Amino acid sequence: MSTTDRSTLARKLVNFMREEIPLAHTMDLQLHSTDPAQLTIAAPLAPNINDKGCAFGGSLVSTMTLTGWGLVELALRERGLECDVFVGESTVRYLEPVWGDFLSEARVADGASWATFFDTLDARGRARIEVTCRVPGSGEKPAATLEARFVAKRRSPDAV
Repeated sequence: MSTTDRSTLARKLVNFMREEIPLAHTMDLQLHSTDPAQLTIAAPLAPNINDKGCAFGGSLVSTMTLTGWGLVELALRERGLECDVFVGESTVRYLEPVWGDFLSEARVADGASWATFFDTLDARGRARIEVTCRVPGSGEKPAATLEARFVAKRRSPDAV
């Protein structure tokens, strides 16, 4: 798939998120960028602010979870596969406050493989993959991280 096709598909996916997941709309999430290895979503501070004037921790984890979910969903859509994708488990770390608009970057975790994921999905109708997400910080280190396992399950042909 070309970079242009992937970008178009990613833009449609983020629009889907905003239409079908009220929180994504309220948080004003937007596609920032995508490439074969990563999906990046942007969030403005204003609808995601806390009482201290920095990004609300719940907004940071929600944005990272949606970005990780989006990475898996995008990979499935690129292959024309219809699955339900769920976050199975996740661990979040907050490392520094975020004082402005922020990005959430998702990629497949080290040691995880799309090939294994899709082979398992093909064989069993269900597969899981580890994803890492980060909100860049003010320096080299991230402001927040999320390590998550996402599960994809093929939809039954008669599902509505």
